Amino acid sequence: MFTKRLAASVLAIAVANIATTAPAAPQPAYDVVIRGGMIYDGSGKTPFKGDVAVRQDRIVAIAPHIKARGKAEIDARGKAVSPGFINMLAHPEESLLIDHRALSDLVQGVTLEVMGEMSMGPLTPQMKSELQASQGDLRYPVDWTTLGQYLDGLEKRGVSPNVASFVGAGTVRQNLFNGDSTQPNADQLKTMQGLVRQAMEEGALGVTTALIYAPNTFAKTPELIALAQESARCGGIYTAHIRSEGDRFLEAVDETIEIARASGAPAEIYHLKQSGRDNWSKLDPAIVKIEKARAQGTRITANMYNYVAGATGLDAAMPTWVQDGGYDRWVERLKDPATHARVIAEMLDKHPKDWENLLGAAGAEGTLLLAFKNPDLKKYNGKTLAEVAALRGVSPQEAAIELVIEDGTRVGVAYFLMSEDNVRREVALPWVSFGSDAGAPAPEGVFLQSSDHPRTYGNFARVLGRYVRDEHRLTLAEAIRKLSAMPAQNLSLKDRGMLKKGYFADIVVFDPVTIQDHATFEKPAQLATGVSDVIINGGFALKDGKATGAPTGRFVHGRAWTGAQGGGCRASAADWTWSK
Repeated sequence: MFTKRLAASVLAIAVANIATTAPAAPQPAYDVVIRGGMIYDGSGKTPFKGDVAVRQDRIVAIAPHIKARGKAEIDARGKAVSPGFINMLAHPEESLLIDHRALSDLVQGVTLEVMGEMSMGPLTPQMKSELQASQGDLRYPVDWTTLGQYLDGLEKRGVSPNVASFVGAGTVRQNLFNGDSTQPNADQLKTMQGLVRQAMEEGALGVTTALIYAPNTFAKTPELIALAQESARCGGIYTAHIRSEGDRFLEAVDETIEIARASGAPAEIYHLKQSGRDNWSKLDPAIVKIEKARAQGTRITANMYNYVAGATGLDAAMPTWVQDGGYDRWVERLKDPATHARVIAEMLDKHPKDWENLLGAAGAEGTLLLAFKNPDLKKYNGKTLAEVAALRGVSPQEAAIELVIEDGTRVGVAYFLMSEDNVRREVALPWVSFGSDAGAPAPEGVFLQSSDHPRTYGNFARVLGRYVRDEHRLTLAEAIRKLSAMPAQNLSLKDRGMLKKGYFADIVVFDPVTIQDHATFEKPAQLATGVSDVIINGGFALKDGKATGAPTGRFVHGRAWTGAQGGGCRASAADWTWSK
């Protein structure tokens, strides 16, 4: 009996030893592996079927087949795998403070929001107070002063997309002149350059402006050249909503080329378009001007949204002189009978010589009201200015003035101005990328208290669905290049914009057959469909079509950021390398 017990014990120990010495199951080699998709690397070249592996925040392997496993695996068979999309003109400055997901853009594959025109810093105490007081549906504390502090704050709060920003020339001007038309002397211009340099060393990508709006419009060309030169010696480009997109469109393109040449750095034109039927024929000569400048060594690029209506405010329906000094001065003048009459007279001129009359170009029937601060006026959301004027028994011009006074804001509107034929042609231009010129809200909660332009929910899906798949205006590979690698190169971003070993893992998986925008002017708050997964810096921001809410985003810094080795501004633009 003892012998049997001893034998059993020995056998048990042997079995235990075998169990403990058996080889452990292999651990996953990667954090994520995307398998079997058509890989569009962002170069515009022919795609290939293969796998992509991610470890931490980087792409570490791309091959026809990757044997090792990932902690998470995506079956991308039948789908496209591409670099994340770059929104070259984004306005989620406020919406990200309310909802960090940037949902309307995220579900379209946007992984980087590039903010421009005016900027969220630098702010004076008066500017901070005015920003706090002017808030409408979206309420938030203004707990930053500089642009870098604002962007750092977004990252610390935890946002899903990557974020970057230009510093606004108009913002810098407002620091000194509080929104009025004063022209800077030499010392003041040096102070403005210093503010640009500060923002660049905090991580801004360049300097930007919006030249049909006050106070930006008060800047003369030499002022813009001086600020663009400062940006250029800090490795940044000049970008502009040009001085005219209508009657003086070609002259505005010339000014942009002049500023780029004088700065020594490239320039980008925001939302390339020709506003008003009388100006639709100007696309061809504009292309000639831009391509001639490019051939001569001055890099001019552009971006666009893919709709025939723009969205802005009723300030673009009134002369800029009446807005000199900011909103309060504007309203004060509108309430003066003599000034009121003069403004009405100028609003009736469809082709004024010294400002851009978008109401004149679109007509009251083509001016759609989108956003009010005053709850009593929200009943007008989705109505045209013509309809509201009829309800009030006044002219459209009088209605516009009344609404600005009663709302306490410039009032958000859409103007129907552009030609669909021109949009189709611009989409295919090799030096044009894409920007929504809109926030990144969600179709829920406070965001439904105002209306939106459909570009807010559909701009990028519309490129891939309507203009690539349905109308064949460009190939899918070329569209992806214009959504990823090209804008990354234009912005001189390191290790972003392509599917390439060693690059940051900003990746989109989508179905080219089903990707679709659904937003309309009547029902804009409708999310696009067709994107299944979005990875940002190696983490899932969108998984199986659902936002994870993960804080995957980062502040993407410009080249002069002093937080990086070798950062800081240099003597001139010639000390930097610029992509062609």
